[in-house]
Amino acid sequence: MATVNVIDPVPGVRVLTMNRPEARNALGRKLIETLFAAMVDADTDPDIRAIVLTGADPAFCAGVDLKEAQQLGTAYFARFQTHNCITKPAEMATPILAAINGATFTGGLEMALACDFMIASERAVFADTHARVGILPGGGMTVRLPQRVGAAMARRLSMTGEVVDAARAERIGLVTEVVVHDELLSRAIQIAEQIAEVPAATMAGLKQMYVRGTAGVTDTALAVELEIARAHRPDTDALAARKAEVTARNKS
Repeated sequence: MATVNVIDPVPGVRVLTMNRPEARNALGRKLIETLFAAMVDADTDPDIRAIVLTGADPAFCAGVDLKEAQQLGTAYFARFQTHNCITKPAEMATPILAAINGATFTGGLEMALACDFMIASERAVFADTHARVGILPGGGMTVRLPQRVGAAMARRLSMTGEVVDAARAERIGLVTEVVVHDELLSRAIQIAEQIAEVPAATMAGLKQMYVRGTAGVTDTALAVELEIARAHRPDTDALAARKAEVTARNKS
């Protein structure tokens, strides 16, 4: 069963671990619901001052569950209307960092981009394969990816679906730090603990400055992305097959 492991390793810090490793932490309906609830709970807990989001090895998150999408059609995507765990990190008042332990694709990458920043294991790899599998991003990819890596690089990554390894991700500014795999969680907790040490009111104001300072442009761009994505109706029967083709190509 898809679950989210929740631990508070040090005072003020909560770690949320997506735990569906057999599916590379793909966002099936159960994981969507439990992850969204865990995010809300952490964000509203007055004792939590910083959050770490990660995945159970070997992946961070493979994005939407295309097998469920194929089976359920639009009913699958409708679940995100009330439990959008992909965009939720960007809406949270509590600072949240993503500890990228492995493969981070499509919706998984959008979720990571919605966090305040990312650090990565040496094993991390990233790709935006939305277009390659025949769907358009609707979780902020075309807004937040260029904010991290620049417009030209973002277009390249989205248009080609190419895979970016951890070292390159650090060079282009996608992640802020790369660490040895076995040290990833401890390093993420260490950074989160530094954030949690800042007075709560000060940190709240600082995050508001970063968020509200670009809110006008960001909100408009997100609305455009969502409008176009909703107008594009993907062929759900072909999604799983195209996903398999892209996965095989990336491994070759």
